[in-house]
Amino acid sequence: MKSSSLSALLSENAYPGRGIVGGLSADGKYAIAAYFIMGRSQNSRNRIFVPEGEGIRTEAFDPSRLEDPSLIIYAPVRVLGADTIVTNGDQTDTVYDGCEKGLTFEQSLRSRTFEPDGPNYTPRISALFHVEGGSLSLSMSILKSADGNPASCRRFTFDYGSPLPGEGFFLHTYQGDGNPLPSFEGEPEHTSLEGDIDAFTDLIWKSLNEDNKVSLFVRYIDLASGKTETRIVNKNV
Repeated sequence: MKSSSLSALLSENAYPGRGIVGGLSADGKYAIAAYFIMGRSQNSRNRIFVPEGEGIRTEAFDPSRLEDPSLIIYAPVRVLGADTIVTNGDQTDTVYDGCEKGLTFEQSLRSRTFEPDGPNYTPRISALFHVEGGSLSLSMSILKSADGNPASCRRFTFDYGSPLPGEGFFLHTYQGDGNPLPSFEGEPEHTSLEGDIDAFTDLIWKSLNEDNKVSLFVRYIDLASGKTETRIVNKNV
């Protein structure tokens, strides 16, 4: 699989929408999880990430300007035992509840489809990071319409058992800007992961389009101990 620079993938796309990056640090010691949101409308841009338990949630930066909260207020990150769940919507709760009942990641998402925001029909993207026994197993999913037709849902799951050191995978909602917004196509993009948590956070944030970026979450999970280190960056401060 061809590998591309994460900085290039981000900087060359003015609007990837929401994105999940997952993989293993170059030294092989940490599982890396990152999630960012972008926005074109005032409602989408009026958001911040805040900690909630072991995860995070979105909230309105200025509550007086909040319009429709249905697709923008949710918990993007939740933790269930050895699993860290990262998604771009309230399907985080769906995966959490399903896994708690013994369902697999893929089975849990069977009850969900793309977002009901026609004509975009934004894909639901999700990832599950399982850290156990000093290793990482990563699953990623995208639920999307049939090339913009909401009559059918296309479901794709990608499993990466034991990613190689420095290997990362990038899944995002849109191919780029447009009206309607074109859904992501193909496999998660293969990329390299380098640097400590601060350098990696800085790389992503600086590479995102200045006008459209809103918030960023980055977490490093120590494979040996399970301890985590987290960074949150919000454009609205």
